[in-house]
Amino acid sequence: MMNRLDYLIDYLLKEDPQYSEMQIPEDLQGKRDLFRALRNVRWPKPVNEEFLRLQDEELQAQLQEKGVVELNACRDAINRVATNKQLLVWQGDITRLKVDAIVNAANSQMLGCFHPLHKCIDNAIHSAAGVQLREECYQLMLQQGHEEPTGQAKITRAYNLPCKYVIHTVGPIIPNGIPTEFQKEQLASCYRNIMACADENRLESIAFCCISTGEFRFPNRLAAEIAVRTVKDYLTKHPDCSIKQVVFNVFKDVDREIYLHLVSSAS
Repeated sequence: MMNRLDYLIDYLLKEDPQYSEMQIPEDLQGKRDLFRALRNVRWPKPVNEEFLRLQDEELQAQLQEKGVVELNACRDAINRVATNKQLLVWQGDITRLKVDAIVNAANSQMLGCFHPLHKCIDNAIHSAAGVQLREECYQLMLQQGHEEPTGQAKITRAYNLPCKYVIHTVGPIIPNGIPTEFQKEQLASCYRNIMACADENRLESIAFCCISTGEFRFPNRLAAEIAVRTVKDYLTKHPDCSIKQVVFNVFKDVDREIYLHLVSSAS
């Protein structure tokens, strides 16, 4: 494991001369943090097959250590009081969920977070997926020729994540924490377009993160109300859609309580 990480770190350090004097930690966690940080700051470009093989081995090993969470675990552990069994709430690391697709709260570049070891979900998803995800997003953006608009949805492969796909969306940014009616509609558009994207690709299960909350400063409760209402409306208006299970993934206790209340009262 340490030799594998040493190769991967050495490969990334040699790609960029500015890192040539960087000290390499001797402990396992230090090496893993450096490996992640170097991938975080790395611009998308091809790598050789040996790097991909060893990277995938390392990320799969990390995933097994974290543990894969099956959809049944979400069903059994969280939503015992829910009246709508199609909607679930699960608290934890979204990169552990084995569903058809997870949702990434992206920025308009759509290339992932470039801040080393940042705590945002964009960083977590790209870090767990591997360098292939940034490369695929880069190719999509080259084809598009402009930044990703707020409220849309794009689907990619998931690579080393336990899910099959990642659906990326750019949510509205609320600098003062008070969203306008237009920004509320932008957030609703994120959820509608993600549901439509999943339906078009015949996916049966999807896990949403809390889009636009946190650093984007959309109020948590209002964002959750929009999320649950929009998803529920889509399922009602499209009774033949492929989506059988929707998971609202939360990280904070406050969001868990908000979503449990909203989902439990949904009928």
